[in-house]
Amino acid sequence: MPPCRRAAAVCLTLLCCCLLPPPAHASELRQSPIVKAVQRARGAVVNIRGEKTVPTPDQDLGRAEAGRRVNGMGTGVVIDARGYIVTNHHVVDGVREIHVTQADGKRLTARLVARDPETDLAIIKVDPEAELPVITLGKSSDLMPGETVIAVGNAYGYEHTVTRGIISALHRAVQVSDAQFYEDLIQTDASINPGNSGGPLLNIDGEMIGLNVAVRAGAQGIGFAIPVDKAAAAADRLLAAHMRKQAWHGMELAGDGPSEESGLLVASVDEQSPAAKAGLEAGDVITSIAGQQTEQKLDFDRALLERKPGETVEVSIQRDGESRQLSLTLAAAPAAAKPVPTPAWEMLGVELKPIPDEAFRRQYQTRYRGGLAVTSLRAGGPAAEQGIRTGDVLVGMHVWETVSLENVAYILKRPDLPRFNPVKFFILRGNETLYGFLPVAPAKPEPQQQARRP
Repeated sequence: MPPCRRAAAVCLTLLCCCLLPPPAHASELRQSPIVKAVQRARGAVVNIRGEKTVPTPDQDLGRAEAGRRVNGMGTGVVIDARGYIVTNHHVVDGVREIHVTQADGKRLTARLVARDPETDLAIIKVDPEAELPVITLGKSSDLMPGETVIAVGNAYGYEHTVTRGIISALHRAVQVSDAQFYEDLIQTDASINPGNSGGPLLNIDGEMIGLNVAVRAGAQGIGFAIPVDKAAAAADRLLAAHMRKQAWHGMELAGDGPSEESGLLVASVDEQSPAAKAGLEAGDVITSIAGQQTEQKLDFDRALLERKPGETVEVSIQRDGESRQLSLTLAAAPAAAKPVPTPAWEMLGVELKPIPDEAFRRQYQTRYRGGLAVTSLRAGGPAAEQGIRTGDVLVGMHVWETVSLENVAYILKRPDLPRFNPVKFFILRGNETLYGFLPVAPAKPEPQQQARRP
């Protein structure tokens, strides 16, 4: 599946008091754009150290001994002032105690909050005495080969090392090891060394446009970073899953609002949920929640972190061109219900929910007449493997549109399904229409129902 939606640039709070001021005698010429970019981001970059046990194979017997202890190192980026930090999963995987060093030299112990080995991202949390500076997120959808970039990290244990280079190429597919493959990376010649993993790749404005992840063994001037749009989306999924364990709102967000509106589209609202009781509807565009502007999903979930059931937050929305203020009272997360064993769940690994016609027309300016919101995915299922996400809207499969659940059942139960398997699918994500191919196993044929063609 191609790279996904255009992520809007997000400016998160950066505490000026934590920036390093230029020396009093520094001239304007010395305060170059690169110097200013580093000063802007430096406070939000932390160094990570920890000890892990690495198995030592017994060459004669072919079995593992108790293992040996090694010191690991990496870098992290503060994404929330309360101490939430994003880094690479491989930096903290298997680490007994995670030690974090801030730019001012203060040392804290972190705990692992969430992780995703597939994207090689993890969220860790420290408990600082005061709010931490937060990185300013740029966007990776408009990057240009030849553009100046800056890498900051814990290179070979040398804290807050800064290197400069350019973007060498985009959309690189890289096999780092037998267990780790990256589909879409930024290639740069800025020196990225062991210890830089999890640190930011900055543009000349000091915005993070990538998360440094890998170096090419034996090569010079070849390093790679995860595009920030993908890193932010993955971090949001991790934070959202963590937040749902604490409190529940009962809605799915589709992503960017319509082109003329900034905010997040509400894809669906669960019946009898806090969101439904607050008056939220599918098709609303959330512009802020709890005082936090919502340019992307990460903003939304950051605003709800650490809130408890019973707390009420104010939500600003746009509906039919009008601004409205709603009060959302969070509730305890309901017990997880098993998805209904529909053909879509059994054969595609996806749970779908119809979107009312009026809400669909309000949300999307598209030739499609309707769609189904993705509300749940089975881990390892065909839909999850092809990059479909909760909040996406399925609008078509093969030559048929998918306005109703009956349309999907009709397609999946066709006796000639093997002829066009894997099935081409079309989804709406924000303002983009994306497509891919889903391998499905044919179900036993049943009496066919009529499906409408797009």
